[in-house]
Amino acid sequence: MNDENRCNWPGNDPLMIQYHDREWGVPVHDDRKWFEYIILDTFQAGLSWRTILHKRENFRRAFDDFDYAKIALYGDKKISALLADAGIVRNRLKVNASINNAKRFIETREEFGSFDAWIWQFTGGITKVNQWKSLSDIPATSPESDRMSTALKKRGFKFVGSTTCYAFMQAGGMVNDHLVSCFRHGEV
Repeated sequence: MNDENRCNWPGNDPLMIQYHDREWGVPVHDDRKWFEYIILDTFQAGLSWRTILHKRENFRRAFDDFDYAKIALYGDKKISALLADAGIVRNRLKVNASINNAKRFIETREEFGSFDAWIWQFTGGITKVNQWKSLSDIPATSPESDRMSTALKKRGFKFVGSTTCYAFMQAGGMVNDHLVSCFRHGEV
């Protein structure tokens, strides 16, 4: 695929290109995948997506393949191990938020049958297809991400500001923010 036919944000980074071409914007309906995005977006706060993507496999290993049931039970010993793991972002607030978010995730699943059933309400159960012509057109937040952030915070989730929620929506295909010139715009 010619780079001219792709969104320009992956640059020439092979891992970013692979993520863009195969994953970003593809609608998610799997709770495990949603929780992976919650963890990764929690750790992305204040950092670049490239940094997190390049540590993704380390996060997968460190956080038990993003198994929310296991993560909800993490105690002091595991927290210490995570904070000593140079392969991930070692931030105590984000580690603690991930454990908290696993607990809140389980509560949401129990209440609604799945996290997926709950989260898609913010776009009415469909992907919102945008028609952006340049990277500068893409917003950092939306009315939907504002509502999602408020609802997640009300449920007790941490590190879920509107910008993080919008990135979450982009990753999980709740919005299609591929540029109209990108070959993926019509595919997802």
